[in-house]
Order: sequence, then C-alpha cells, then structure tokens
Amino acid sequence: MNELSPEFTAVDINEFFDKKDRVEDSGLDTGIVVFTEHQRQLVKTLRQTLSEIKKEELEPFNKRVEDLKKLAAAIANFPSLLERANLTGGTRTPTSLIDSLINSKREGDTALQLPSKATLGKGFLVAKLHTFSSLEKISREANLDPKIISAFHDETISMMFLLLAEDVYLNLIRDTTLSMASRRQLAISLLLLWEHRADQNISDISPVLQSVWKARTRLAPAFGTMMGTSELIMISFQLDEQWSDFIKTKLGDAEVNQSMEEFLFGISYEQITRLKNILREKGIAAIGRDEVSSFLETDVKTNVSEDYRDFFQQYSLRRDNARARKRMNLPGPHKTLEDFFISYVMEKNREKQNKDNYASQK
Repeated sequence: MNELSPEFTAVDINEFFDKKDRVEDSGLDTGIVVFTEHQRQLVKTLRQTLSEIKKEELEPFNKRVEDLKKLAAAIANFPSLLERANLTGGTRTPTSLIDSLINSKREGDTALQLPSKATLGKGFLVAKLHTFSSLEKISREANLDPKIISAFHDETISMMFLLLAEDVYLNLIRDTTLSMASRRQLAISLLLLWEHRADQNISDISPVLQSVWKARTRLAPAFGTMMGTSELIMISFQLDEQWSDFIKTKLGDAEVNQSMEEFLFGISYEQITRLKNILREKGIAAIGRDEVSSFLETDVKTNVSEDYRDFFQQYSLRRDNARARKRMNLPGPHKTLEDFFISYVMEKNREKQNKDNYASQK
C-alpha cells in the first residue's frame, strides 16, 4: 500500500450479502477516515514546526484540525451505509441501496435522492481539501523540507480525485453497456467511499491521472491536425503500466479517442469538430492554442495550469457535456476519459480477483 493509501483495508462487501445483509455482523469499520497515518504524521510535523517558529499560527491551525474532527464525528452519527438501518421511510440495507443506485433512471442532479451521509461526507471532503491546501501554503511560508511541502500538495490532489471518483462511480453505475457484475462492484466501491471518504482504487489511480494531466499541460498541440495526441501517447508509455495498457487496448475505440481529444485539447467534441471543418474549408493545416478563440469566434480557455482546481473544472465541463450528449442521444463521447480509464482499471482488478479466487479453490 503506498503512502497515499487510506489506513483501512478495502473490503468487498459482497461477501456480507449472503443472508439478510449480514454487514451489521461483520465488524467492518464504518467511520470516516479523518486522517490517514501519513496525513497524521504530516499534520504532526507541521504543528511541531509552528510551535517553534510561528506560534501565532498555531492556534488557528489547531482549531481547523479540530473542526475537521468534529465535522467527521457529527457525520458519523448518521446511519451507516454498510449496515441495516431502520429509517423514517422504512428499512434500508446495503443491498437495497445498491439496487436503487443501479436501477435509477433519474437524470440531472440527484443530490436530493442520495443518502444524507453521502451528501454530508462530500462537504467534509471539500473542507478537508481546503484545509490541506492551506497547510501546504503554511508549509511553504515556514520553509519546511520540500518533501513535506510536496506531500501536502499530493494529499490535496488525492482528495480532489476522490471528488472526481464519486462522479465517475455514479456515472458508470447507471451505464447499461457495462456488465451487471461491474456495476455492482462500482456501487460497492461508491458505498465504501461514502462511508469512509477514502478509496483504495483512487489512491492507486490518482497518481497516474495526475502524471497524465502534467504531461497534457506541457504539450503544445497543433489544433486541426490534432498533433499532440501522438506526443501524449508516447509519454503515456513512460508512465504507469495500467495507463499504457489502457492506451494500447482502448484508444482504437472511436468514443475513447474522442474523449482523449477533449482531454488533450481542452475544448468540447463539438468545438473540435467545428474547428476541423473551418480549417479544412480555409485550407489551413493547423493553428496554435492562442488562435483557437478567434477561429471559433468565442472565448475558449485552452491553456491550463497544473493547479488541481483547473483539472477538476475541466473534468466537470467534459462530464456535463458527455451527460448531455447521452441524454439527447447526440454524437460525440458519452463518457469522459476518466470514466473509461477507471472502468478499465476496475474491470482488470475484478478479472484478477476472479482468477486468484479460482486458483485458490483448485
């Protein structure tokens, strides 16, 4: 388990569903992970430093940390999503919750249909993300070891990917092109994420997506010819093995390719298509990033930084566009690149788990 991993063991709660949703008898930890062990050590190091060189910042620092703990404790008072719960509207079990997620036909914002603990937990995660972003800034001002500063930065980004993962899981759970086994696995992962506000899958995947994002920000693609895609692919083979396997296996799929273009160029499928047509009509081979707005006659942002907020904003735009296309049955990608990649990784993990289980039974 890497240093970004949450301090609990990921559990496939399917094993508890044999009879009457036996999750309540499992002894499974149902608390929010306020700080992983690694995060706790970072906070402790910063607290010690502030007590020595910046005592005036120690009190607000301690208050912010305690506020996070109090918020987590308050959320823990709501019924666990991993146990049978007798609610005002009836009994809820993990199985019934998973079934409702898989069978839901609702479009648009589903916030009011989600469990209170899920909604409140998302607020906790945002507060924790802002806290660690502030702690990174304090670490820089205190001239801490660059490794400590970098660790705070990485933890902040990891939390952003947890927010992204929640969106991805919700999207894929209702994707009828996936197998029912895959959708149930995704629903279980979502319940665990809601319960703990930590996720082993995303802890492993987030460094990969972060590396790809960094590569994307450093490329200068030529719009029109779509030069730059090949550069990203070449860089991909120097990154994580799962990412390079994903590229080799899935990029031949037209929809995956379209979602990759949106990710790489920072504009929508519709804008990419329109730009290609304009350049073809004008007999122009390619243009630079700074010329895109004038050709499309609208202000578009194609230059993005490595800031995690830029990543999430770009992702959310692509997510909303993909959902709109799917709802209205329009051409273009109906899923984001993150949807495709996370689905691919989880399917490979499930295949490996099945093989391991089969081997152990022989």
